[in-house]
Amino acid sequence: MPDQLTEVFAEGLQLPAESLNDDTSPENTEQWDSLAAMTLVMLIEDTFSVKLSTRDIMKMQTIGAARAVLQKKGVDGL
Repeated sequence: MPDQLTEVFAEGLQLPAESLNDDTSPENTEQWDSLAAMTLVMLIEDTFSVKLSTRDIMKMQTIGAARAVLQKKGVDGL
């Protein structure tokens, strides 16, 4: 069952949440282009009330890596 982060990525990539997992990345997801990446950053910041630095954004090369960045920022329930 998809969690809140996966749902955010599903919205940003316009894909079903069930088709995404922690290994989803720009390399294996055609929809994850530069425009989608900017949309994802905005959605993540708004949904989880966090501010992402450039370094944070660069680390987020997969959904799992995004999860780790958010957990380090104290976001619970991921």
